[in-house]
Amino acid sequence: MDTLTRITRTVWHLPFPAGHVYLVALPDGGYAAVDTGVPGSAPAVLDALDRLGGRPYQLRQIVLTHHHLDHMGSAAALVAATGARVLAGALDAPYIRGTAPAPEPELTPAERRLFAGVMGGLSAAGTPPPPPAEVDRELHDGDTLEDWPETVRVLHVPGHTPGGIALHLPESGVLFPGDLIGTDPEGRRAVLGPGNVAREEALASFRRLVALGADTVCVPHGVPLRTGAREVLAAATPATDWL
Repeated sequence: MDTLTRITRTVWHLPFPAGHVYLVALPDGGYAAVDTGVPGSAPAVLDALDRLGGRPYQLRQIVLTHHHLDHMGSAAALVAATGARVLAGALDAPYIRGTAPAPEPELTPAERRLFAGVMGGLSAAGTPPPPPAEVDRELHDGDTLEDWPETVRVLHVPGHTPGGIALHLPESGVLFPGDLIGTDPEGRRAVLGPGNVAREEALASFRRLVALGADTVCVPHGVPLRTGAREVLAAATPATDWL
């Protein structure tokens, strides 16, 4: 059974080897999922929902931070099982729908070695390509999600992908950064996520997120930052990561 950890009063962390999922309790008794893991992760997400006392139909929303297979991989399966609506950045929506080819990342030598290992592991595990998923709402910078426990600000944070988004909850200081920010296994160091289509844009987006002063950072890779997040982010040196 996958560990399900409560991060805040309304947010739970479901870890996966590649691409964590976060579940958020909504005021109407339903739930939202931030990202969906690789293809084949849907049963674990539904099991986590069950452990929270939720039924499949109570998964109301799936918010995809970007189009990569460890984030959108189980979106279509979860939609089929729950009827949830999918929300994603407008510029990534064509890749999620499968109506346009996704751009390739510009990898540094260190990133090439990392990605070779990750993709080799996924291939050995028989992970299929992610099936397309419909995007019900295209999100833009400055949009808000007002059916969450508190108002959520949507930020367009390009660089990792053209249409990557982050979610910021100013009232509680919670941030879902997508792959712009990752952490080490101890949660003591924050790094720029690897595999960016535009490194300089990614660096600018990273710095924009750091400037928010979040107290809790729900990263998709690594350990969520629950204490000392501001200090960890302030000490980050993203420009030298993966070189």
